[in-house]
Amino acid sequence: MNRQVNLTKRIRTTNGLRFCPVVISANGRVRPDYVTVGDKEERHPEGAYYLEWYEGKKRIRQSVGKDASTAAARRHKQEQILASKAAGIKLAEEGSPDGTLLGDAVVIYLEDIKKTKKHKTYVAYKIALEYFLESCTKARVTDIARSDLLQYSAYLRDTKKLQPRTVYNKFESIMSFLKTNGIRGLVGKNDWPRYVEDEPEIYEREELKKFFAACKDDEQLWFEFFLMTGLREQEVMYCTWSEINLVRGVITVRYKPEFGFSPKAYKGREVPIPDRLVRSLKKLKAGFDPAACPLLFPTSGCRPKLDFLDACKAIATRAKLNPDNFWLHKFRATFATWALWNGVDLRTVQQWMGHTDLESTLRYLKPNRGAAVRDKVNAMFDY
Repeated sequence: MNRQVNLTKRIRTTNGLRFCPVVISANGRVRPDYVTVGDKEERHPEGAYYLEWYEGKKRIRQSVGKDASTAAARRHKQEQILASKAAGIKLAEEGSPDGTLLGDAVVIYLEDIKKTKKHKTYVAYKIALEYFLESCTKARVTDIARSDLLQYSAYLRDTKKLQPRTVYNKFESIMSFLKTNGIRGLVGKNDWPRYVEDEPEIYEREELKKFFAACKDDEQLWFEFFLMTGLREQEVMYCTWSEINLVRGVITVRYKPEFGFSPKAYKGREVPIPDRLVRSLKKLKAGFDPAACPLLFPTSGCRPKLDFLDACKAIATRAKLNPDNFWLHKFRATFATWALWNGVDLRTVQQWMGHTDLESTLRYLKPNRGAAVRDKVNAMFDY
């Protein structure tokens, strides 16, 4: 048996996502954040560390979090496990020497999620994994089979009484967890939970007029930015002045390792900025020093603003609107729907939204029952 355990890091390169060898110094210690890309050593603070080893011809890849010291310790421990297995010694504390305990893998994965994702995302993953531990009887990650995943879907549906879309989301979380641990291909497309996609809700123009009339200070610019760009919440939180070209009138949403941020699915894109928003941003920039803080909407200490949702609901309350009907993603849905209603083609809207497939964009192709559409119908038969 090959007892060597390699330590790699999953990073984004010009050729896409890659697992690159971690740099080990002359004294045998891991150099935090340094990896070998091609024949060069490069610093990449982003990404998680992974252990890699072979059992026979099967390669095992296991996430061990983002801390270099923890990753090195896990590597040493795994080498001990493999050496003990080769010698026929069973390690009592491991329970099973040839794979990570499922509970341990969950803890490591959640630690990584907690450091890299929003709190609500972490909570969602935590609940999904807790339910999986309740339904799955397997001790090790490598023992998980298709039947365990089908059982999990049934457990969420029949025991937890969750809605179909919620079942799908939690199933997707488990698949992400397994993928991170090097496990793929357990289920086919037909094994995934099914649900009927709800039609995205959008804002009415009249309620937006009341909403913006109740804005104070910088609040109107914040939410006009959400509405007029269609950016996701985290894309706005981490938006920097270097991404904004006020001459061309475009935002280039990009990967920002300095903040540990990447667009969803690592997909960067260009989004147009309406002239009205360009004028507002020019006024903002005139009283701002991008060299002191690159963020567009920073809080004290050049930290990203985290309370957009709270501000949104507070404004709705001041405007005597129902705050339960106001959330950030609804601005994005409104942007996409209005773009399609105004004749922008599907492929262009897909690119602006950063969707990986056209089906995601088609959800926003809502029927337009307004007077303008009726005028177009009448014009069709004006002969």
